[in-house]
Amino acid sequence: MATLPVYDAAGSEVGSYDIDTEQIADRISKQLLHDVVVMYQANQRQGSRAAKTRGMVAGSKKKLYRQKGTGNARAGGKRTNVRRGGGVARTIAPRDYSYRLPKKAIKLATRMAIRSKIDDGEVVVVDDLKFEEPKTSQMAGTLKALGLGGVSTLVATSDQDSMVYKSGRNITGVSVAQVRDLNALSVLRPKRMLITKAALDKIKDGSFAANAEGSDE
Repeated sequence: MATLPVYDAAGSEVGSYDIDTEQIADRISKQLLHDVVVMYQANQRQGSRAAKTRGMVAGSKKKLYRQKGTGNARAGGKRTNVRRGGGVARTIAPRDYSYRLPKKAIKLATRMAIRSKIDDGEVVVVDDLKFEEPKTSQMAGTLKALGLGGVSTLVATSDQDSMVYKSGRNITGVSVAQVRDLNALSVLRPKRMLITKAALDKIKDGSFAANAEGSDE
């Protein structure tokens, strides 16, 4: 059982929150977390690199000079891979690096990541996070008051909140997501996690659906 202090947006402690992390995940498997994180990173790869073969390079196919009698080594066309500007012998082509792990494994890894964040004392709970209008300076002030200024932080809300998202999207190292969109990579990548009390309630009672998609948006 973990007891987390609850703060308001001004950084004052206004209460506490009790949560049994074993209800979130009964264990933490470093191997599973590693496998899922690598999957997300692989799915983010563009795979768009390419190089031309000798058949794709511009230039004549004509033999550069006659085979014998010049004193030079035997040579073919200028597009050969041994010449500057020629094609590549063992070329690389665009490819898709993405793959999928079982949904149950992906969801479990998300819960493990959240538990590890709580167990390591890297979660800050705020009673509420509301903005009347998008205000980056207000979000930055809240983060500073909570001791998160200049620290990479994931801001987790119970539901989609465009005001919170727009207020935090331009701050370096800050990402905003609702709990249903969390995944192992988005949780583990930042150093800290700022979560609203309502969002933590959803995680605690298991009513949030962990992201089982194979890509990290």
